[in-house]
Amino acid sequence: MKLRNWQSECIHFAISKYKLKKHFLALATPGAGKTVMASVLAKLMYDQGDIDLVLCFSPSSIVAHDFSEALGEQFEADFDGTIGALGNSFTYQALGTIDNKVWRLFEKYRVFVIFDEIHHCAGSNIKDANAWGKPIITTIKQKAAYTIALTGTPWRSDAQPIALADYCNESGQIQCDYVYGLKQAISDNVCRIPQVVALDNDKITVVEGDETSHFTSFIELLSQSIVPYSEIVTNTSVIEQLLIHSSHKLNELRGVNKEAGGLIVASSIAHAWQIQLILKQTIGESAVVVTSDEGNGNDLIKSFRYSQEKWIISVGMISEGTNIPRLQVCSYLSNVKTEMNYRQVLGRLLRITDAPNQQAILFMPAEPNLVEYAYRVAQDIPDELTKVRFAQMDEEIIAEAPALDEGDDIDDSDSHAIISANKPTISIGDTTINLDERLTSFNDMPSSELDISIDKIIGIFGQFNHKELEIDGFEQLIISEQSMKKLSQFSSEAF
Repeated sequence: MKLRNWQSECIHFAISKYKLKKHFLALATPGAGKTVMASVLAKLMYDQGDIDLVLCFSPSSIVAHDFSEALGEQFEADFDGTIGALGNSFTYQALGTIDNKVWRLFEKYRVFVIFDEIHHCAGSNIKDANAWGKPIITTIKQKAAYTIALTGTPWRSDAQPIALADYCNESGQIQCDYVYGLKQAISDNVCRIPQVVALDNDKITVVEGDETSHFTSFIELLSQSIVPYSEIVTNTSVIEQLLIHSSHKLNELRGVNKEAGGLIVASSIAHAWQIQLILKQTIGESAVVVTSDEGNGNDLIKSFRYSQEKWIISVGMISEGTNIPRLQVCSYLSNVKTEMNYRQVLGRLLRITDAPNQQAILFMPAEPNLVEYAYRVAQDIPDELTKVRFAQMDEEIIAEAPALDEGDDIDDSDSHAIISANKPTISIGDTTINLDERLTSFNDMPSSELDISIDKIIGIFGQFNHKELEIDGFEQLIISEQSMKKLSQFSSEAF
């Protein structure tokens, strides 16, 4: 197997470092090929006579399976824990339930341990460790012969330390033994250049009782805490417009590459089925839905990976480490607004393939945190590709604010929208349409999802029109000028 330059270099660095210490931390951008690198490193360590067995831990069963296959390919042996196998691949969830026979392997053999996306495992000691970090600190850290910890995004939203990581005393920043960033990966033609389309509008009207308020952007609207972000991503019109833009781009790509696929990230299981219905009604297309409710979720993902189906809708099951290289378009309708989640989702689009068109485009609402992350990603792009300009949309959006009881607060952390007391209506020009008349096919949804109230699909109504804008290299970041002015003000207050 021919390795990429960064993979060979990282392996060389790791083997050199293992002469001084037994733990190695590698940061490489999503889509760069960490699975292959770690598997080849394990085989080299085995061939050198430094290790006897390999165990791998990762955040999901689909990624654990991918590591098992990659290790099996390198070693030409099984990695499923059966007799004759040279190791096994587990999820982090299994750390608390692994049989004692596995832990006894550390006493009898020289075990090499791979940790994928190690940032999920918190703790510098037993007192500050989370459930996944605790066994790493108490057992594996001391008893493993060697370890390699991998991450694509070394952030934790709770600011807890990452297990096995070292930190600078002065700055508190994580110290990686090897770093391979997005800028390097793009320059090396290892990753695609990410493009972002942020959907915004400069004419938003919110009706709250007898009061009417006007806003010039989503950023201004959200800064007032009148409508939570969950209301935006579950709103029918917002979903429609993101799907229309995403579908147009995906169709364009499939004109060149018929295998190109699209990922839609939902906020909840109910939201996923809502999106599937709107996709069918608005665009006339079907989608595979993968959530924790599907007992065969991994099989659905694997089937989609090798098919030519257009769309897959997921709630958290296609994120970090999940390898579907044909994904080139994403509609980000999650209400999770952490930078780690944003970058991990964006990373699903970055894997280079042999297809003639290698564009990677993420569509999202112009929420202030997401816009900030988009700019940070832009800073990771080679300098000559980072010129950014802006366009704005034209038509008015009218929304009815959710009815709250006295003393209630808007909670934007909930994945479900707030229920309004009245059925919402959509006002576009002189036309008023009852929402019940727009969504008439809820009978098409699984019975388990019929508890979705029409009242929940409210928030921001109207049509979204904007002028497409070409940006050199980082081709489509579309945000109104009003939004950017408000972002600067809002960022100084909120970040």
